[in-house]
Amino acid sequence: MIHILVVEDDEKLRNTIQDYLTQSGFDVLVACDGVDALEVFEANKSNLDIILLDGMLPRLDGLEVLKEIRRVSDVPIIMISARETESDQLQGFYMGADTYITKPFMLSVLREQIVAIINRTSKRSGKLLTKGALQIDTQLHRVYVDGQEITTTPKEYDLLMYFITNEKIVLDRNTILDRVWGFDYFGDFRTVDTIIKQLRKKLTDKHKYIKSVYGVGYYFEVDDAKKNLG
Repeated sequence: MIHILVVEDDEKLRNTIQDYLTQSGFDVLVACDGVDALEVFEANKSNLDIILLDGMLPRLDGLEVLKEIRRVSDVPIIMISARETESDQLQGFYMGADTYITKPFMLSVLREQIVAIINRTSKRSGKLLTKGALQIDTQLHRVYVDGQEITTTPKEYDLLMYFITNEKIVLDRNTILDRVWGFDYFGDFRTVDTIIKQLRKKLTDKHKYIKSVYGVGYYFEVDDAKKNLG
């Protein structure tokens, strides 16, 4: 699961972002000002995957928070601010922000920004991603099931990573085609069904992580623990 710290002093917006991202399958921590942000960061820095940081905060400004975090961590940071001038945005980038979103913004766009950055940084860091019986070396693009390596095609790997990044979220075939194959792909939905069928076979009947929602699409969920509980 992706762990996110949301730093926002506007309570209504903070709660809205937290609720939306939680419903999207993320684990969300929150902070209401700059000092609180650094305290929450320090207590959870080993687990955080990304930070959403408001640029204007009480007690300690967002840019100062960014500066302090960058002293000790390269965790991805998305600046979210009402400051929309070119100089404001450039200053955020110069101080280490990965991207900059101005208010107001669409929650769906924010979520896609998060997913894109997580995908990019996880590949760059080469960390081993574990989901149930699955282990994925994101640097070498190798997939292991129950400790045994399975061979995946590039598209199978991309599709599996897209499912994992969107764990427990139902994805329709059109969305999957756009995100994994690209907007300019001219194939049809059967392409998605074929690759999923291949992936399911490689994951074995023992691990039915890719589930169908009739008439809608698919979603990924690790439920080994549920089976073990009987």
